[in-house]
Amino acid sequence: MKKLLGLVAVLAFSVASYAQQGPKIEFKAKDNTIDYGTVTRDSDNGVRTFEFTNTGDAPLIITNVQSTCGCTVPTKPTEPIMPGKTGKIDVKYNMNPGKISKTITVESNAVNYEGGKVALRIKGEVIVKEEKNVLQKEKVGPQS
Repeated sequence: MKKLLGLVAVLAFSVASYAQQGPKIEFKAKDNTIDYGTVTRDSDNGVRTFEFTNTGDAPLIITNVQSTCGCTVPTKPTEPIMPGKTGKIDVKYNMNPGKISKTITVESNAVNYEGGKVALRIKGEVIVKEEKNVLQKEKVGPQS
């Protein structure tokens, strides 16, 4: 009986250590989110970069990166990311005025996320810079 329990314990530890092997993706952005803050439409090109590191022991392959809408265009690395190396995913938002709240789904062979899928988020607000009409007379308040 002791031999059987010992065998089960060794097997359990072996399975647990085996599950931890493979590529792992770790993003530098806190909570996998980039905050644009409040930006003006004409002063920002809308491009942000999610940087990540392969902290695993096998090459990391990003198979697909997609956004929840056409207003956000992500680009993925074309080559595998080797263990210990970094990569990036660029995201371009079209800078439509209003609140930004979009999700980008990254699909990979990473073992530290279920199914290798990671959700990235962008948030913020785009405003239109108020233009001053030089021909319009300014209102002047009562003078004392």
